[in-house]
Amino acid sequence: MVELFGYSLTYEAFASFCIVGVLVGMSKTGVHGTSMLAVPLLAVVFGGKSSSGIMLPALIMADVVGVIYYHKHAESKYLWKLLPWTVIGVLIGTYFGQKIDDQQFRTIMGVIIFLSLGVMIWMERANKDQIPDYTWFAAIMGITAGFTTMVGNLAGSAMALYLLSMRLPKNQFIGTAAWFFICVNIFKVPFHIWVWETVTFDSFLLDLILLPFIGIGAVLGIKIIKKISDQYFRWFIILMTCAAALFMIF
Repeated sequence: MVELFGYSLTYEAFASFCIVGVLVGMSKTGVHGTSMLAVPLLAVVFGGKSSSGIMLPALIMADVVGVIYYHKHAESKYLWKLLPWTVIGVLIGTYFGQKIDDQQFRTIMGVIIFLSLGVMIWMERANKDQIPDYTWFAAIMGITAGFTTMVGNLAGSAMALYLLSMRLPKNQFIGTAAWFFICVNIFKVPFHIWVWETVTFDSFLLDLILLPFIGIGAVLGIKIIKKISDQYFRWFIILMTCAAALFMIF
């Protein structure tokens, strides 16, 4: 057993915890979908609700890396359109988060993501020049992202759908997402500390152990993304989003 800051972990659980750090680091430098694998892996080790609080500081640390590397590429106009609605989604998620069955939540969100992907692909085939840059679209995606990030740290798919629909190039996509998530994840911290009580001083110290693994994942993510063109990056994100939705449902 490994004893760390009040947590007793088997060697297998500690190895899984370190792998989560690598996956989170990769996700924040462009390899979308790896965080979807990290969420259930962490839940197996710490349990559903506790894992959401343990994951949050790790996500913020990885967000800092993503912002430092891609901050010049962010499109601020999309941030201002999404963030107010995302705040509403976070507040809704804070209230209902303890009332929703995990499997019901995953099934509902998986279906929503599939429907959104279908609408996006249909719009692209119907009129490639038409971009759904409407307030209602930003509102739906923002509230969905806020709700899912609060309940299960699973906002990546909703954010990906919105930014893909805006047809952002690869670096702009990653930079905008990096700023979005660091703002939202910092906003979530007080609710995890004082409402859900899932972030504690001990859990924060435990997360600090992940820093080198997050760094390794971030470097791997940067190297992988550099080898993918904008055209293939778009389809890579779509496929990873589909995979994430399937994972949530099944």
